[in-house]
Amino acid sequence: MVKININRATNIISSVARFSIELLFPSACPLCGAPVSTDGELCADCWNAFDWIGSPRCERCGYPFPANLDLGPHPLCPNCAAGECVLDLVRCACAYDAASRSAVLPFKHSGRIHNANFMSRAMIWALRDTDISPDVIMPVPLAWRRLFHRGYNQATLLARPIANAFGVPMDVASVRRAYRPDMGHKNATQRAENIHGVFTVKHPDKIAGRKILLVDDVMTTGATFKELGRVLKRSGASAVYGVTFCRVVRAI
Repeated sequence: MVKININRATNIISSVARFSIELLFPSACPLCGAPVSTDGELCADCWNAFDWIGSPRCERCGYPFPANLDLGPHPLCPNCAAGECVLDLVRCACAYDAASRSAVLPFKHSGRIHNANFMSRAMIWALRDTDISPDVIMPVPLAWRRLFHRGYNQATLLARPIANAFGVPMDVASVRRAYRPDMGHKNATQRAENIHGVFTVKHPDKIAGRKILLVDDVMTTGATFKELGRVLKRSGASAVYGVTFCRVVRAI
């Protein structure tokens, strides 16, 4: 009688299936469709089109400074120097421009959820030079009405691989968000007023004493992070960090 190694047979079948899928559906850049070596990654041209944020930048909120400025080893932007940043640290992978918009808008509004693969990897890369050690990863909550309409919370899709990278759990239940009209065309003051009071902590025992990393797709004025960070710290969070794929960059 021939003895069959079940694990080996399963691995062979999986390898054949994977090869067949790759043969029929070769890996392609999610933005332009050009061939790439790994499914979900960007081609070189699309990667180079993004305005990736590196040094020099604000040590606390990650706001990018002009490359020719020498601001010393621990630079702060005016907002952080004035103590206006509620979060302990923020990092964003790239600036919000035509390139990042072509990735974020279809991901957020048109069901292109596979964009989360390269976006989350870029966000993990943006955190590479920090020493944060979060206890929990929290995608910025979406109001039930908007979640029902969209079908998914884009922040949750981004947060899952980040939680895996840090090896910590993801919390999607401790905070609830009330519905408010879209903030798309509001200025900073209007955004702050619109977001005030929308977050409610439902499980404060899961917040107290925890270091929490918030995850979102875009940071426009920082009003969402600021309000959510305020609520979490009021509930006893020991530290609140934030990371997004892109952020709006204005002259300071």
